[in-house]
Amino acid sequence: MGKIYEIMGRSSCGKDTIYKKLLERGNANLNKVIIYTTRPMRDREREGVQYFFCDEERYLEFKNSRKIIEERTYNTVYGPWHYFTVDDGQIDLDKGNYLIIGTIEMFTSISNYFGKDKVVPLMIQVDDGVILQRALGRELKRENPGYDEMCRRYLADKADYSQENLKAAGVNNFFNNDGDIEDCLGEIEAFILADEK
Repeated sequence: MGKIYEIMGRSSCGKDTIYKKLLERGNANLNKVIIYTTRPMRDREREGVQYFFCDEERYLEFKNSRKIIEERTYNTVYGPWHYFTVDDGQIDLDKGNYLIIGTIEMFTSISNYFGKDKVVPLMIQVDDGVILQRALGRELKRENPGYDEMCRRYLADKADYSQENLKAAGVNNFFNNDGDIEDCLGEIEAFILADEK
């Protein structure tokens, strides 16, 4: 039986890059899981790569047909954005291990759905100053920077990923991404390979 490895961490901690590189390198033999969102697509994002992007109507269709495994809604400065995992055949634990990007709340919901022994958290930690530098750098590259949303996300993440919340959810695997991302990737790969034995 396989496991689901969930990368989590605050916005701008490098989750997306770590996710992409772990899959590309293939050392940990992980299958991709793509979640859905109703938020608008960002610059350089592609349908079915970072997320499946959908409108509110399709989200409600999934919800009404009880296909949603877990979901989170964020009340942003642009209105509510839903992020959710759908029981659409992507995950089959008889066929191997999976990698997903998520949150503490998502980790708890997926653990309840598949079983606590089947879902492993991989918490990416980054210094506050580095988080803010990365977030601002990303916004400065956008045609219409969303500074208000950047600040809202930073403050919300600080509360969501508090030590108390991490401990309550049973998140105890931490990986630092302040410096060279290759060091962080190597530590995660070594952890997953050791966990499989």
